[in-house]
Amino acid sequence: MSQFDVHKGDNPRILFFLWIVLVASGVLVAGLAWRQLIAMNEYKELEKRQTERRILKPGPRGDIYDRNGRLLVGNRPHYSAVVYLDDLRKEFRKEFVVVRDAADATLVEEFEQTPLELRPDTVPIANRSDCAWTARMNVIQRYVDQINQITGRDDTLSRSKVIRHFNEQLLLPLPLVEDLSPDQYARLIEQLHPKHSPIQVHTDTARYYPYGVAAAHTLGYVQNVNPDPEDIPSDGIKTYTFKTKRGKTGLERSFDDLLSGTTGTEMWRVDPLGFQDTRLDMVPPKQGEDLIASIDIDLQLAAETALGDRTGAAIALDVRTGEVLTIVSHPSYDLNDLSPFIPRTTFDEINERGAWLNRSLQLSYPPGSTFKLITSIAGLRAGTFNTETKHDCQGVYRLGNRIFRCHARYGHGVVDLAGAIEGSCNVFYYTEGLKMGIDILSAEAICFGLDQKTGIEVPYETSRLVVPSKEWKREKVGAGWVPGDTANTAIGQGFLLVTPLQMATVIASIARGETRTQPTLRALSREEGMQVNHGGEPIGLTQKQYQKLWEGMQRVIGPDGTGRLVQIDGLPIAGKTGTADFRAHGKEVNLAWFVGFAPADNPQIAVAVMVEGTKASDSYHGGSTAGPVAKDIFLKFIEKYPERAGFPIAQ
Repeated sequence: MSQFDVHKGDNPRILFFLWIVLVASGVLVAGLAWRQLIAMNEYKELEKRQTERRILKPGPRGDIYDRNGRLLVGNRPHYSAVVYLDDLRKEFRKEFVVVRDAADATLVEEFEQTPLELRPDTVPIANRSDCAWTARMNVIQRYVDQINQITGRDDTLSRSKVIRHFNEQLLLPLPLVEDLSPDQYARLIEQLHPKHSPIQVHTDTARYYPYGVAAAHTLGYVQNVNPDPEDIPSDGIKTYTFKTKRGKTGLERSFDDLLSGTTGTEMWRVDPLGFQDTRLDMVPPKQGEDLIASIDIDLQLAAETALGDRTGAAIALDVRTGEVLTIVSHPSYDLNDLSPFIPRTTFDEINERGAWLNRSLQLSYPPGSTFKLITSIAGLRAGTFNTETKHDCQGVYRLGNRIFRCHARYGHGVVDLAGAIEGSCNVFYYTEGLKMGIDILSAEAICFGLDQKTGIEVPYETSRLVVPSKEWKREKVGAGWVPGDTANTAIGQGFLLVTPLQMATVIASIARGETRTQPTLRALSREEGMQVNHGGEPIGLTQKQYQKLWEGMQRVIGPDGTGRLVQIDGLPIAGKTGTADFRAHGKEVNLAWFVGFAPADNPQIAVAVMVEGTKASDSYHGGSTAGPVAKDIFLKFIEKYPERAGFPIAQ
């Protein structure tokens, strides 16, 4: 081969390698261009996922106020002593060397003391992972001990909690001691030097209830929970979240979306081990909106005090709007004991007393003689009796082989409708109930909504409501309807089951001359109140029938009525007492009821009170037990709203 042939431009071998170089270069250029121009965003996102972390900080919850602007639920500072694990890395490493060397020395000593024939082939060394966690716990516990010494507490921190924090919440502060009192917080701040100690005081918020037990079931409490996964961005960046507060019961639950704050965000660049390096961005959290409740805390406190240590419920409604002015359930509990978390001992103590149950709407009871108002309206509307109808009560009513008694042993004598209401005459209502029949009675109770929930804005309202009928008994009891069932229903006993809140809506409806009242726990503006539509219909009694019904209810509060202890000078009150037998706690007990409204000539406030016997020795009666509770509510109403109660305004 000549020299010319070697360097000839069209040498096939040279062209072949030239094409290989050109193609390879093109591929490299194309790949580089694709990565730099087309896939640039993808690589940026990958870098962000590797080097950036997000921290979500829930905003404080909004406050809850009573109708007059007094704070019912707010936020208090919640102090915790914390450390950032990033600040302890040097100490972790030093402690690790100490723990490792000590563990290795122990193993070597054990190795040397082992007989030769039993020794392993090599000298064992300590498990490095166990040493690392032991070292971390030693360092952390020293700081916990330091805090305990300053504050006088005796807190400990479990290893499992620390491991979980390392694995799941590395960028967040590790709480060493939580819920410091103001005094403990002050001592800690005074004695810890920020330059010499990594301990910091982290300030969060916890719910605060200025009135403790007042309206506890209605206001409700919150739980600290992890945020909903749907609220965490799904862009691939690892996100750390502080606990957020979610309403568990009461208004806290029903208005959770309104009260919940807006979550804030911090973006951090982290080092290869995942610890904080540089904060890139921050959007601060915002507090949630406030809620103005319909409750009047002064009326609430008056009712709480009047009910005292007895088991029961008391409700007061604005007759016109259905706004709940007072709603009490006893036994109760101090909401502050449940914030920022519920200790197990507290939970068990409340549970043992049966105090978790909201007796105003979660439990149902026979309404006793207060139901006679429904029986009266049913008979008047159906025309089975009129305002002149009278019956002679001798204390007993014979129905076949059964004897139904009146609570007046020797009877009431001859009574008309007003007298029957005044004296709560069972015989009058046995007679008229049997005359009209269960179909009319049930239809009237359903007309007033006693077969369904009220729909008030708190959760867990019971659906165990019974307005008995022939069909109901056949389906639920498996037996036919008998006249005795009708007689019992007419006086509010038998199968009937209602809640105190339902009876409050019934008496408010009667006061307004309608069949339905929609209760609400949200304070209404004047304009909203004027436009309330409760969804019922006019009761439809004639003026004469109304007068007779009103006469009887006012005579209940008169000197000879069963509710005479409710009398208040200058305030005309219309009401009805009731006593019912009830099986609870595995034994027969009795219930005391009172329902009423005032002023009788211009109804403004409707009240329902139920006191539950808890032992066989309790001898409760509507007039003497439940009535005085209602009286205290009426008295406070006069004090707070004298013009609405028909009293002159004090100058």
